[in-house]
Amino acid sequence: MSDNIKSFKCPSCGSPIVYVPGSESLTCNNCSNEYSVDALIKAANFENEESSFDWGEYKRNFEENKQRFENTAVYICGSCGAQIECEKTTAATKCPYCENVVVLSDRLGGGLKPNAVIPFAIDKEAAMKAVLNHFSGKKLLPSDFKSQRKLSKITGIYVPFWLFDGGIDGKMKFGGTRIRYYSDKYYDYTETRHYNIYVSGEMRFEKIPVDGSERMDDDLMDALEPFDYSKLTDFNDGYLSGFLADRFDTDPDLSLPRAENRMYVSAESVLRGTADDGFDTISTEASALKLYDPSVKYALLPVYLLNMTYKGKNYRLAVNGQTGKVVGELPISRAKQWLYTLGIASAIAVPISLIATWFMK
Repeated sequence: MSDNIKSFKCPSCGSPIVYVPGSESLTCNNCSNEYSVDALIKAANFENEESSFDWGEYKRNFEENKQRFENTAVYICGSCGAQIECEKTTAATKCPYCENVVVLSDRLGGGLKPNAVIPFAIDKEAAMKAVLNHFSGKKLLPSDFKSQRKLSKITGIYVPFWLFDGGIDGKMKFGGTRIRYYSDKYYDYTETRHYNIYVSGEMRFEKIPVDGSERMDDDLMDALEPFDYSKLTDFNDGYLSGFLADRFDTDPDLSLPRAENRMYVSAESVLRGTADDGFDTISTEASALKLYDPSVKYALLPVYLLNMTYKGKNYRLAVNGQTGKVVGELPISRAKQWLYTLGIASAIAVPISLIATWFMK
Protein backbone atom coordinates (compact mmCIF):
# COMPACT_ATOMS: atom_id res chain seq x y z
CA MET A 1 0.00 0.00 0.00
CA SER A 2 2.94 2.35 -0.56
CA ASP A 3 0.93 4.15 -3.28
CA ASN A 4 -1.24 5.53 -0.49
CA ILE A 5 1.71 7.11 1.34
CA LYS A 6 2.91 10.66 0.75
CA SER A 7 6.43 11.33 2.02
CA PHE A 8 7.82 14.81 2.43
CA LYS A 9 11.51 14.85 1.45
CA CYS A 10 13.96 17.70 1.02
CA PRO A 11 14.52 18.33 -2.72
CA SER A 12 18.17 19.15 -1.95
CA CYS A 13 19.34 16.29 0.28
CA GLY A 14 16.42 13.84 0.43
CA SER A 15 15.99 14.03 4.22
CA PRO A 16 12.54 14.29 5.82
CA ILE A 17 11.13 17.80 6.10
CA VAL A 18 8.53 18.91 8.63
CA TYR A 19 6.10 21.77 9.03
CA VAL A 20 7.35 24.61 11.24
CA PRO A 21 4.58 25.79 13.63
CA GLY A 22 3.62 29.41 13.18
CA SER A 23 5.01 29.59 9.65
CA GLU A 24 4.01 28.70 6.11
CA SER A 25 7.07 26.58 5.48
CA LEU A 26 8.58 23.13 5.92
CA THR A 27 12.17 22.79 7.12
CA CYS A 28 14.80 20.13 6.54
CA ASN A 29 16.47 19.16 9.81
CA ASN A 30 19.55 17.98 7.91
CA CYS A 31 20.46 20.88 5.62
CA SER A 32 18.17 23.55 7.16
CA ASN A 33 16.61 24.48 3.81
CA GLU A 34 13.08 25.88 4.02
CA TYR A 35 10.29 25.38 1.51
CA SER A 36 6.91 27.03 1.11
CA VAL A 37 4.03 24.70 1.92
CA ASP A 38 2.10 25.51 -1.24
CA ALA A 39 5.14 25.52 -3.52
CA LEU A 40 6.41 22.18 -2.23
CA ILE A 41 3.06 20.46 -2.53
CA LYS A 42 2.66 21.63 -6.12
CA ALA A 43 6.24 20.72 -7.03
CA ALA A 44 5.82 17.22 -5.62
CA ASN A 45 2.47 16.75 -7.39
CA PHE A 46 0.76 16.20 -4.05
CA GLU A 47 -2.23 18.33 -4.97
CA ASN A 48 -5.39 16.42 -4.16
CA GLU A 49 -8.00 17.23 -6.78
CA GLU A 50 -10.72 15.33 -4.96
CA SER A 51 -13.49 17.40 -3.46
CA SER A 52 -13.47 18.05 0.28
CA PHE A 53 -15.88 16.61 2.80
CA ASP A 54 -19.55 17.10 1.92
CA TRP A 55 -22.20 16.20 4.52
CA GLY A 56 -24.83 15.13 2.02
CA GLU A 57 -22.41 13.08 -0.05
CA TYR A 58 -21.03 11.42 3.05
CA LYS A 59 -24.51 10.34 4.17
CA ARG A 60 -25.24 8.89 0.74
CA ASN A 61 -22.04 6.85 0.84
CA PHE A 62 -21.94 6.13 4.57
CA GLU A 63 -21.72 2.34 4.40
CA GLU A 64 -19.00 2.43 1.76
CA ASN A 65 -16.92 4.88 3.81
CA LYS A 66 -17.48 2.87 6.96
CA GLN A 67 -16.23 -0.37 5.41
CA ARG A 68 -13.02 1.26 4.23
CA PHE A 69 -11.82 1.72 7.80
CA GLU A 70 -13.05 -1.36 9.62
CA ASN A 71 -9.63 -2.68 10.66
CA THR A 72 -6.05 -1.64 11.13
CA ALA A 73 -4.04 -1.30 7.95
CA VAL A 74 -0.42 -1.95 7.01
CA TYR A 75 1.52 0.50 4.82
CA ILE A 76 4.99 0.21 3.34
CA CYS A 77 7.38 3.06 4.12
CA GLY A 78 8.59 4.58 0.88
CA SER A 79 11.93 5.45 2.47
CA CYS A 80 13.15 2.26 4.16
CA GLY A 81 10.57 -0.33 3.07
CA ALA A 82 9.46 -1.15 6.62
CA GLN A 83 5.87 -1.97 7.45
CA ILE A 84 3.86 0.73 9.21
CA GLU A 85 0.83 -0.64 11.04
CA CYS A 86 -1.80 2.01 11.72
CA GLU A 87 -5.13 2.25 13.43
CA LYS A 88 -8.16 2.80 11.23
CA THR A 89 -8.29 6.50 12.10
CA THR A 90 -4.60 7.37 11.58
CA ALA A 91 -4.10 9.93 8.81
CA ALA A 92 -0.50 11.04 9.38
CA THR A 93 2.34 9.39 11.27
CA LYS A 94 6.06 8.59 11.30
CA CYS A 95 7.87 5.42 10.30
CA PRO A 96 9.09 3.90 13.60
CA TYR A 97 12.30 2.74 11.93
CA CYS A 98 13.58 5.67 9.88
CA GLU A 99 11.46 8.56 11.22
CA ASN A 100 10.17 9.24 7.71
CA VAL A 101 7.13 11.51 8.03
CA VAL A 102 4.18 10.21 6.02
CA VAL A 103 0.60 11.18 5.22
CA LEU A 104 -1.78 8.31 4.50
CA SER A 105 -3.55 9.73 1.49
CA ASP A 106 -6.35 7.16 1.31
CA ARG A 107 -7.48 8.29 4.77
CA LEU A 108 -7.88 11.85 3.51
CA GLY A 109 -9.39 11.21 0.09
CA GLY A 110 -12.51 9.83 -1.52
CA GLY A 111 -14.69 12.62 -0.15
CA LEU A 112 -13.05 12.38 3.29
CA LYS A 113 -10.59 15.18 2.68
CA PRO A 114 -10.92 17.85 5.41
CA ASN A 115 -12.42 21.16 4.36
CA ALA A 116 -9.95 23.14 6.43
CA VAL A 117 -7.12 23.05 8.94
CA ILE A 118 -5.72 25.34 11.61
CA PRO A 119 -1.94 24.83 11.45
CA PHE A 120 0.10 24.54 14.63
CA ALA A 121 1.16 27.98 15.85
CA ILE A 122 3.43 26.87 18.74
CA ASP A 123 6.15 24.23 18.67
CA LYS A 124 6.79 21.35 21.06
CA GLU A 125 9.15 23.35 23.29
CA ALA A 126 6.57 26.12 23.69
CA ALA A 127 3.92 23.51 24.55
CA MET A 128 6.20 22.00 27.22
CA LYS A 129 6.80 25.47 28.65
CA ALA A 130 3.04 26.07 28.77
CA VAL A 131 2.60 22.82 30.72
CA LEU A 132 5.31 23.82 33.21
CA ASN A 133 3.63 27.21 33.66
CA HIS A 134 0.36 25.34 34.25
CA PHE A 135 2.07 23.33 37.00
CA SER A 136 3.45 26.40 38.76
CA GLY A 137 1.52 27.54 41.79
CA LYS A 138 -0.13 24.15 42.28
CA LYS A 139 1.16 23.44 45.78
CA LEU A 140 -0.33 19.96 46.07
CA LEU A 141 1.18 18.64 42.82
CA PRO A 142 3.65 15.77 43.47
CA SER A 143 7.24 16.94 42.92
CA ASP A 144 8.19 13.90 40.84
CA PHE A 145 5.21 14.27 38.50
CA LYS A 146 6.63 17.07 36.38
CA SER A 147 9.93 15.51 35.36
CA GLN A 148 11.52 16.63 32.09
CA ARG A 149 11.61 13.01 30.94
CA LYS A 150 7.86 12.72 31.17
CA LEU A 151 7.27 16.10 29.54
CA SER A 152 9.42 15.12 26.54
CA LYS A 153 6.73 12.63 25.54
CA ILE A 154 4.36 15.40 24.48
CA THR A 155 2.96 14.76 20.99
CA GLY A 156 1.47 17.10 18.41
CA ILE A 157 -1.64 15.73 16.75
CA TYR A 158 -4.25 17.17 14.42
CA VAL A 159 -7.61 16.24 15.96
CA PRO A 160 -10.68 15.94 13.70
CA PHE A 161 -13.48 18.37 14.51
CA TRP A 162 -16.94 19.01 13.11
CA LEU A 163 -17.66 22.72 12.74
CA PHE A 164 -21.42 23.24 12.64
CA ASP A 165 -23.32 26.24 11.31
CA GLY A 166 -27.02 26.74 11.85
CA GLY A 167 -29.85 29.06 12.79
CA ILE A 168 -32.07 29.12 15.85
CA ASP A 169 -35.59 30.51 15.51
CA GLY A 170 -38.49 30.60 17.94
CA LYS A 171 -39.93 32.15 21.05
CA MET A 172 -39.76 31.86 24.80
CA LYS A 173 -41.97 32.70 27.74
CA PHE A 174 -40.54 34.08 30.96
CA GLY A 175 -42.07 34.90 34.30
CA GLY A 176 -40.90 38.15 35.84
CA THR A 177 -41.53 39.90 39.13
CA ARG A 178 -41.08 43.44 40.40
CA ILE A 179 -40.95 43.83 44.15
CA ARG A 180 -41.71 47.01 46.12
CA TYR A 181 -41.25 47.53 49.84
CA TYR A 182 -43.07 50.26 51.78
CA SER A 183 -44.42 50.99 55.25
CA ASP A 184 -47.02 52.98 57.12
CA LYS A 185 -47.23 53.67 60.81
CA TYR A 186 -48.70 50.25 61.46
CA TYR A 187 -47.13 47.75 59.09
CA ASP A 188 -44.31 46.96 56.69
CA TYR A 189 -45.51 45.85 53.26
CA THR A 190 -44.03 43.83 50.39
CA GLU A 191 -45.79 44.20 47.05
CA THR A 192 -44.93 41.68 44.34
CA ARG A 193 -46.20 42.12 40.82
CA HIS A 194 -46.04 39.20 38.39
CA TYR A 195 -45.58 39.52 34.63
CA ASN A 196 -45.69 37.21 31.63
CA ILE A 197 -42.91 38.08 29.19
CA TYR A 198 -42.90 36.78 25.61
CA VAL A 199 -39.76 37.10 23.50
CA SER A 200 -39.13 35.83 19.97
CA GLY A 201 -36.00 35.95 17.91
CA GLU A 202 -33.78 34.46 15.26
CA MET A 203 -30.00 34.16 15.27
CA ARG A 204 -27.24 32.45 13.30
CA PHE A 205 -24.32 30.47 14.67
CA GLU A 206 -21.08 29.61 12.91
CA LYS A 207 -18.31 27.10 13.57
CA ILE A 208 -19.69 25.42 16.68
CA PRO A 209 -17.00 22.77 17.34
CA VAL A 210 -17.57 19.12 18.25
CA ASP A 211 -14.60 16.76 18.20
CA GLY A 212 -14.96 13.92 15.70
CA SER A 213 -12.76 11.36 17.44
CA GLU A 214 -14.13 8.66 19.73
CA ARG A 215 -10.86 8.26 21.58
CA MET A 216 -10.65 11.95 22.52
CA ASP A 217 -12.39 12.93 25.73
CA ASP A 218 -15.21 15.31 24.81
CA ASP A 219 -14.90 17.40 27.98
CA LEU A 220 -11.14 17.73 27.49
CA MET A 221 -11.55 18.88 23.89
CA ASP A 222 -14.33 21.32 24.84
CA ALA A 223 -12.11 22.81 27.54
CA LEU A 224 -9.40 23.61 24.95
CA GLU A 225 -11.57 26.28 23.35
CA PRO A 226 -11.47 28.85 22.04
CA PHE A 227 -9.64 28.43 18.74
CA ASP A 228 -9.12 31.42 16.48
CA TYR A 229 -11.12 30.37 13.43
CA SER A 230 -9.89 33.34 11.43
CA LYS A 231 -6.74 31.22 11.02
CA LEU A 232 -8.63 28.40 9.28
CA THR A 233 -7.04 27.67 5.94
CA ASP A 234 -7.84 25.30 3.09
CA PHE A 235 -6.57 21.82 3.84
CA ASN A 236 -3.06 21.11 2.64
CA ASP A 237 -1.14 17.89 3.29
CA GLY A 238 2.02 19.83 4.03
CA TYR A 239 0.75 21.12 7.37
CA LEU A 240 0.60 17.51 8.61
CA SER A 241 4.25 16.70 7.97
CA GLY A 242 6.04 16.05 11.24
CA PHE A 243 2.84 15.64 13.24
CA LEU A 244 0.34 12.90 13.88
CA ALA A 245 -3.17 13.26 12.51
CA ASP A 246 -6.41 11.36 12.97
CA ARG A 247 -9.34 10.93 10.63
CA PHE A 248 -12.82 11.30 12.11
CA ASP A 249 -14.60 8.18 13.34
CA THR A 250 -17.84 9.71 14.61
CA ASP A 251 -20.89 10.40 12.47
CA PRO A 252 -21.69 14.12 12.06
CA ASP A 253 -25.40 13.31 12.39
CA LEU A 254 -24.74 11.84 15.85
CA SER A 255 -22.56 14.82 16.80
CA LEU A 256 -25.12 17.42 15.72
CA PRO A 257 -27.18 17.26 18.99
CA ARG A 258 -24.14 18.43 21.00
CA ALA A 259 -23.69 21.46 18.76
CA GLU A 260 -27.44 22.06 18.68
CA ASN A 261 -27.60 22.10 22.48
CA ARG A 262 -24.85 24.70 22.63
CA MET A 263 -26.78 26.86 20.16
CA TYR A 264 -29.95 26.51 22.24
CA VAL A 265 -28.16 27.47 25.47
CA SER A 266 -26.64 30.55 23.83
CA ALA A 267 -29.93 31.55 22.20
CA GLU A 268 -31.82 31.20 25.48
CA SER A 269 -29.21 33.33 27.23
CA VAL A 270 -29.59 36.11 24.63
CA LEU A 271 -33.40 36.03 24.75
CA ARG A 272 -33.37 35.98 28.54
CA GLY A 273 -31.12 39.04 28.55
CA THR A 274 -33.58 40.78 26.24
CA ALA A 275 -36.49 39.95 28.55
CA ASP A 276 -34.73 40.98 31.75
CA ASP A 277 -35.61 44.66 31.67
CA GLY A 278 -35.63 45.90 35.24
CA PHE A 279 -37.26 42.84 36.77
CA ASP A 280 -36.21 41.72 40.23
CA THR A 281 -36.53 38.05 39.34
CA ILE A 282 -37.01 36.25 36.04
CA SER A 283 -37.58 32.58 35.30
CA THR A 284 -38.00 30.49 32.16
CA GLU A 285 -41.50 29.04 31.82
CA ALA A 286 -41.61 27.77 28.23
CA SER A 287 -39.30 27.48 25.26
CA ALA A 288 -40.15 26.81 21.62
CA LEU A 289 -36.85 27.09 19.77
CA LYS A 290 -35.87 25.10 16.72
CA LEU A 291 -32.77 24.59 14.65
CA TYR A 292 -32.93 25.27 10.93
CA ASP A 293 -30.57 25.00 7.99
CA PRO A 294 -27.74 23.11 9.74
CA SER A 295 -24.50 22.49 7.86
CA VAL A 296 -21.12 21.10 8.84
CA LYS A 297 -17.49 21.32 7.78
CA TYR A 298 -14.72 18.87 8.61
CA ALA A 299 -11.57 20.47 10.02
CA LEU A 300 -8.32 19.39 11.67
CA LEU A 301 -7.34 21.42 14.74
CA PRO A 302 -3.89 21.43 16.44
CA VAL A 303 -3.54 19.78 19.84
CA TYR A 304 -0.55 18.63 21.88
CA LEU A 305 -1.29 15.58 24.03
CA LEU A 306 0.66 14.44 27.05
CA ASN A 307 -0.11 11.17 28.82
CA MET A 308 1.58 10.88 32.20
CA THR A 309 1.27 7.86 34.48
CA TYR A 310 1.55 8.41 38.20
CA LYS A 311 1.08 5.66 40.79
CA GLY A 312 -0.76 3.45 38.34
CA LYS A 313 -3.18 6.10 37.09
CA ASN A 314 -2.98 7.82 33.71
CA TYR A 315 -3.36 11.59 33.51
CA ARG A 316 -3.96 13.14 30.09
CA LEU A 317 -3.13 16.78 29.52
CA ALA A 318 -3.98 18.66 26.35
CA VAL A 319 -2.46 21.88 25.02
CA ASN A 320 -4.16 24.06 22.43
CA GLY A 321 -1.60 24.03 19.62
CA GLN A 322 -2.66 27.52 18.58
CA THR A 323 -3.02 29.42 21.88
CA GLY A 324 -1.01 27.34 24.38
CA LYS A 325 -3.98 26.87 26.73
CA VAL A 326 -3.47 23.79 28.97
CA VAL A 327 -6.26 21.61 30.36
CA GLY A 328 -6.45 18.25 32.10
CA GLU A 329 -6.60 16.48 35.45
CA LEU A 330 -3.60 16.54 37.80
CA PRO A 331 -2.70 14.25 40.73
CA ILE A 332 -2.56 15.41 44.33
CA SER A 333 0.27 14.57 46.72
CA ARG A 334 -1.36 13.14 49.84
CA ALA A 335 1.73 13.98 51.89
CA LYS A 336 1.66 17.62 50.75
CA GLN A 337 -2.10 17.74 51.32
CA TRP A 338 -1.63 16.51 54.89
CA LEU A 339 1.19 18.99 55.58
CA TYR A 340 -0.79 21.83 54.00
CA THR A 341 -3.85 20.99 56.12
CA LEU A 342 -1.65 20.69 59.21
CA GLY A 343 -0.09 24.07 58.43
CA ILE A 344 -3.49 25.75 58.19
CA ALA A 345 -4.62 24.11 61.41
CA SER A 346 -1.46 25.31 63.17
CA ALA A 347 -1.93 28.84 61.87
CA ILE A 348 -5.47 28.87 63.27
CA ALA A 349 -4.41 27.32 66.55
CA VAL A 350 -1.80 30.01 67.29
CA PRO A 351 -4.26 32.95 67.38
CA ILE A 352 -6.71 30.89 69.43
CA SER A 353 -3.93 30.07 71.89
CA LEU A 354 -2.94 33.74 72.14
CA ILE A 355 -6.55 34.76 72.76
CA ALA A 356 -6.90 32.14 75.49
CA THR A 357 -3.68 33.34 77.14
CA TRP A 358 -4.87 36.96 77.01
CA PHE A 359 -8.15 36.05 78.73
CA MET A 360 -6.31 34.09 81.39
CA LYS A 361 -4.39 37.21 82.32
